[in-house]
Amino acid sequence: MNFDLSDDQLAIREAVGAICADFGADYWRERERDGRWPGEFCDTVARGGWFGVTMPKEYGGAGLGISEAAMVMRTIGKLGSAAVSSVHLNLFGPQPVVVFGSEAQKRRFLPPLIEGTDRACFGVTEPNIGSDTTRIRTFARRSGDRYIVNGQKVWTSTAQHANKILLVARTTPIEECARPIDGVTLFYTDLDRAHVRICEIEKMARKAVDSNELFIDGLEIPVEDRIGEEGQGFKYLLHGLNPERILVAASALGAAQTALTSATDYARERVVFGRPIGMNQAIQHPLAECWMRLQAAELVMWKAAALYDAGKPCGVEATAAKYLAAEASFETSLRAVRTHGGFGYATEYHVERGLRESVLSLLAPLTQELALCYVAEQALGLPKSY
Repeated sequence: MNFDLSDDQLAIREAVGAICADFGADYWRERERDGRWPGEFCDTVARGGWFGVTMPKEYGGAGLGISEAAMVMRTIGKLGSAAVSSVHLNLFGPQPVVVFGSEAQKRRFLPPLIEGTDRACFGVTEPNIGSDTTRIRTFARRSGDRYIVNGQKVWTSTAQHANKILLVARTTPIEECARPIDGVTLFYTDLDRAHVRICEIEKMARKAVDSNELFIDGLEIPVEDRIGEEGQGFKYLLHGLNPERILVAASALGAAQTALTSATDYARERVVFGRPIGMNQAIQHPLAECWMRLQAAELVMWKAAALYDAGKPCGVEATAAKYLAAEASFETSLRAVRTHGGFGYATEYHVERGLRESVLSLLAPLTQELALCYVAEQALGLPKSY
């Protein structure tokens, strides 16, 4: 069993790290204060070709695997969740188009995403529905060569700046379907603001990357913007769950590494009662535990990525990686604040922002509780509980 990173992964870490070096902690603290979209960061990532890391070469991508994409996201993750969220959807969100789109759709949609001239958002979650995607109420009615869509979405990130939307809607009422997963259709289309009202949601962190509620009223979508077959969209969404969980885990691990480095550096430098606080076991032991948690989570994450790239089942490993990385990131971020003492509460040292941002990975793309339910069912053979 080889635990060494590949030459490609090492090269990616170095190249993406060079980009990230120009957008340090002070830059992201300012974006948290003013809420300004980090456009210069996104543009730099696009110029480096990183939006196309997993996209096929024939459309301008690099044609690499999820393992390489995980290295990109782990490296960007060191900057925090605002940096990750500003590029995540362009980097991975269009994957259903790659896998299930027609040749014409790929040639039309993928190059602008890779170049960064198109920016996508993802409309799936709805109020009062949460994780039960089969119960969505947004409805797309076929009318000739178009669909007319009405409904509502929530927690749609980057919609303030997007010109495209990957939209999930019902095309058949659930009552008329043989199974709840039937009758859901996926679209990738223009985000027409004449028919979509976008309202930003104020939140506890990641101010520079907007989260929104969408009110869709008579949005017309051409049939050629439908991805795959009508009514099969839920299946297409499932195909992307495992890679998304792997990349979320990678991002959380990057953020946790930054928190741990900040804490250990401070513990070496901060002198109280005539000695560095890092000499005290009350400081040492929790930080050592954080390091071990991160190592364990990272091993599971790389295992999940390797399984996915090999075409093998990886649902349990991907879900476990997301769960472990989220827990480790939150605990490490909290420990970083506590290690800094009172200064951990100040924005000067950046760790308070890291703590606030770390909460997100506990909630999305699935909650920790649902992750446990999935592993209990799939790995242990226990009855489904939801």
